[in-house]
Amino acid sequence: MSTAQVGRGLEAHGVQSSKPVYFNLSAPALYEHAIRRQEGVIAADGPLVCRTGAHTGRSPNDKFVVKEPSSEAQVWWGKVNKPIAAAQFDALRRDIVAHLKVQELYVQDLYAGADAEYRLPVRFIQEYAWHSLFVRNLFIVPPTADLAAFAPRFTVLTAPTFKADPARHGTRSEVAIAVNFASREVLICGSSYAGENKKSIFTVLNYLLPLRNVLAMHCSANIGPAGDTALFFGLSGTGKTTLSSDPERQLIGDDEHGWSDRGVFNFEGGCYAKMIRLSAEAEPQIYQTTRRFGTVLENVVMDPGTRVLDFDDASLTENTRGAYPIEFIANAVPSGSGGHPQNIVMLTADAYGVLPPIARLTAEGAMYHYLSGYTAKVAGTEKGVTEPSATFSSCFGAPFLPLNPNVYAKQLGERIARHQSRVWLVNTGWTGGPHGVGSRMKIAYTRAMIRAALSGALDHVTYQRHPVFNIEVPTSVPEVPATVLDPRGTWADKTAYDVQAAKLGRMFVDNFKANFADADPAVAAAGPLV
Repeated sequence: MSTAQVGRGLEAHGVQSSKPVYFNLSAPALYEHAIRRQEGVIAADGPLVCRTGAHTGRSPNDKFVVKEPSSEAQVWWGKVNKPIAAAQFDALRRDIVAHLKVQELYVQDLYAGADAEYRLPVRFIQEYAWHSLFVRNLFIVPPTADLAAFAPRFTVLTAPTFKADPARHGTRSEVAIAVNFASREVLICGSSYAGENKKSIFTVLNYLLPLRNVLAMHCSANIGPAGDTALFFGLSGTGKTTLSSDPERQLIGDDEHGWSDRGVFNFEGGCYAKMIRLSAEAEPQIYQTTRRFGTVLENVVMDPGTRVLDFDDASLTENTRGAYPIEFIANAVPSGSGGHPQNIVMLTADAYGVLPPIARLTAEGAMYHYLSGYTAKVAGTEKGVTEPSATFSSCFGAPFLPLNPNVYAKQLGERIARHQSRVWLVNTGWTGGPHGVGSRMKIAYTRAMIRAALSGALDHVTYQRHPVFNIEVPTSVPEVPATVLDPRGTWADKTAYDVQAAKLGRMFVDNFKANFADADPAVAAAGPLV
């Protein structure tokens, strides 16, 4: 179906509307609806530019999981997965459904997962036409023949203009992202940030797939000319999307993947890239997507007259985003699948400036750094705040883990051992001193180091064990000055480096002890020596 039906078609979900309901509209049709409804404007060269209002990023403190018998014993309860009672979820659902009864609705039936054996059919029921285009870009559009018998196994109801009531619904604020594994539903309200749709389904897959012995991963993936697959783990700002979008390698996907007994597969059918300070020189593939009809841009500023985009303007948010189908990347892998990875790269942006730019990890070291999930943000603008801030996010994606991190780490460790994957820790952050003193690692050097690692060029060079971080650092890398490889040598004040390195090493150890006291002793021993 691709036509409007007034108040029909959603009876199975208990949803009815007095206004038209639009099923599986194409990108051009959704453009027309978004413009008619004044949800966005068309920029020069064709992308649809929309604003998300007060919420320009995810609201992790407003995410809840229903505590119910079928999943209660499995869920990793705590700060990430805050419980909500089934009765509160039901009250929120009833109120959202009542709100949707007087709205035009946009429905997309989509797949999450490129591997047909593990894919999840998802139905999105949404208030905004541009949100419908967003999910159509980000997930996998089924063949037309599949739509007649499409049977969703999860449903997402998105109502940005409905505000939750904490007293009635058990929420923290007017924003809520509530997941119910028993009813197989997600409710999203109070926020227009479209990324909540994407990450809610990632959370669902992170619950369902590991229980089927498929590792769910927050990583990008690509394939080299020899057919070799590589994974890139990393938190926001570490270069995961940028470094996987390599013209010399084919892109499987930029953010979310599964690793089954058959290999790696993309969860999505599109990419969701940061746009802030984007340039044609540094990121040509991503830049070209901003000059195409069909791309959705969030909170990107543009000239109101010429409609020319200004990627350097962060007046709305630093988290400007672009959502586009993966086929907009010329060298994307059509199947969304690859073999078992020969190389795994764990990215960090160390604003303390003490981690080496590349290091080889043992199997135990890989588990240690996977569980740690470290990066460091630069010093903020708050008065008196001059130090970088460390972030530890288990599995490089703690906000999306419904299960205990050890579940994912164990599955990764088993796969590394079985397929003899090489694992690398790459620092895309600072060198020569911390943020404010040193400089950001040159992207040309980082690309050269990753090329050398993936090609096997680093298999036969000599290594030195870092005295603090307990990792193997190569003494030479093609096309990279040897002086860059030793972080201590790049600091003018060597004593200051030693102090800073010991400080960060202690942060690693303290975080690991606090969160993984029951970890394998061999894994714990692979951490810093402080």
